[in-house]
Amino acid sequence: MIRHVKTARLTQGDQTDPAVTEAVRALLAQVAEGGDKAVRELSIKFDGLDRDSYRLTEAEIAGCVNGLTKQERHDLDFAQEQIRNFAQAQRDTMLDLEVETLPGVVLGHRNVPIQNVGCYVPGGKYPLLASAHMTVLTAKVAGCQRVITCAPPFKGKIAEKIVAAQALAGADEIYCLGGVQAIAAMGYGTETIAPVDLLAGPGNAYVAEAKRLLFGKVGIDLFAGPTETLVIADDSVDGEICATDLLGQAEHGPNSPAVMITNSEKLARDTLAQIERLLTILPTAEIARKAWEDYGEIILCDTLDEMVDEANRMASEHVQVMTTDPDYFLNNMANYGALFLGARTNVAFGDKVIGTNHTLPTQRAARYTGGLWVGKFLKTCTYQKILTDEASAMIGAHASRLCHMEGFVGHAEQANIRVRRYGGRNVEYGSAVTA
Repeated sequence: MIRHVKTARLTQGDQTDPAVTEAVRALLAQVAEGGDKAVRELSIKFDGLDRDSYRLTEAEIAGCVNGLTKQERHDLDFAQEQIRNFAQAQRDTMLDLEVETLPGVVLGHRNVPIQNVGCYVPGGKYPLLASAHMTVLTAKVAGCQRVITCAPPFKGKIAEKIVAAQALAGADEIYCLGGVQAIAAMGYGTETIAPVDLLAGPGNAYVAEAKRLLFGKVGIDLFAGPTETLVIADDSVDGEICATDLLGQAEHGPNSPAVMITNSEKLARDTLAQIERLLTILPTAEIARKAWEDYGEIILCDTLDEMVDEANRMASEHVQVMTTDPDYFLNNMANYGALFLGARTNVAFGDKVIGTNHTLPTQRAARYTGGLWVGKFLKTCTYQKILTDEASAMIGAHASRLCHMEGFVGHAEQANIRVRRYGGRNVEYGSAVTA
């Protein structure tokens, strides 16, 4: 039986606020019509940054990279190496294919990199430089020809560490632009910014809505909402580590759900107590407490199967499993953005350094998609060729009859002309090839 030790005050909706949609639609139109001039006006209005060009110069970029301390550079290099290595390992699994399915009939596919990619790196409340690794590096490993980046200024100035991370990841163009104006500039293009084919990277509600509204004109990586974390635990761990991991993600924002599923009431009560203790000393407690009070839950289950079912129903972005047998959840769960198995790992490792990508589906989108990975920057495109007259006539005869079943006479004639030329058969125009 499933019951709640703590229930959320609010339920996170999956519908976009109409006011946000209306505002974003107007801002997109402003940039689409006004180009660079509109981008500048919006950057001054929302970010307080006025520049003749929002593209950073080579000197500015070099200054950001050279401004890193030796330890900062080492840590950035380490993180990017892990992310690059895993993305490359993923890319190596994506093989081109060619197979002769029938004598003389060859089918295949190629994994073709998307040429122009725009990566957004959020930096309003926190300078999330890790998002530069996750987007730019992964696109570069995929083989994308042009990868540009936008990140807002941080406290009115260029976010130097984000810029350094973007540069080290291999960005071809770096812009100090934030919000809807950045997404619009990359998606529509301006007089000085060539448009992209795909937009990637997380952002606030306005950025997410801008990507959603532009989907179709350009591709997007995925729809992303507030950060979510789910901790699945049993009495093999204690309340302090569970509380730490829940609050560690709740600090993302006041609407970030942090949920625990357990089969131990003792652990549930201990976790509640530890959360209250940690909230008295956590520097980001103001945000984390709001998220916990409004969206936090502790769910008590009797069996492992109940725990799996409840976790699958939630389809959370991050799922941290700290149980005696974490592989049970690896083998039985179907809906999750990413799994973090065992007490030795945690979501922060995935967010920053371990090597997997931290751009993941939220708001139950894990039911139908995984997160950002090297494959998102590739198009799997098919091709076909027929090598012999006999094969062309044989496929043509089948195609002719199938086209007539659907009433497509013109389609059928594409088949019939090949049956006539390569099969030597006299097929009456507009008729199906007889068996």
